[in-house]
Amino acid sequence: MDTNATHEQARLQLELFEMRREARLRQAREWVQNNYFIESFEDAMRIGAPGTEAGTNVMMVAGYWEQACAMLNHGLLHEDLFFSTTGEFFMTWERMKPMVAGFRKQFANPHVFEHIEKAAARFEEWSEKRAPGHVARMREFMKTMRPAGTKAA
Repeated sequence: MDTNATHEQARLQLELFEMRREARLRQAREWVQNNYFIESFEDAMRIGAPGTEAGTNVMMVAGYWEQACAMLNHGLLHEDLFFSTTGEFFMTWERMKPMVAGFRKQFANPHVFEHIEKAAARFEEWSEKRAPGHVARMREFMKTMRPAGTKAA
């Protein structure tokens, strides 16, 4: 990939960063980071059921990162710039991953969350080339974020 981001790509990425600072989205991101530990679609429906505050938090965060990754996947964002400055989308994907198959089945749509999934797969490859073992260490660290008494993923 071209290592030089355009000014337009950089500007769009900064706009996405500003959106992350919006108070309600920041609150939702914090809730997901501290509370969203699932192992299945059923856990997702129990912990973040639609129509609940928790469900709103999950969908705000998932929707934000799905949209940002769609922009990345369509070439509107510069991949090296995005990956080197944005790791939160990967943590979000790791948290969401256990419920994606159930969502796809429930809504008869194999494309639900495909943008974040594709970006996360490329991020893993990109990270392993730049810093072998980084993704494994990130996953280990994410396990330490799980509150005591909850099952390990």
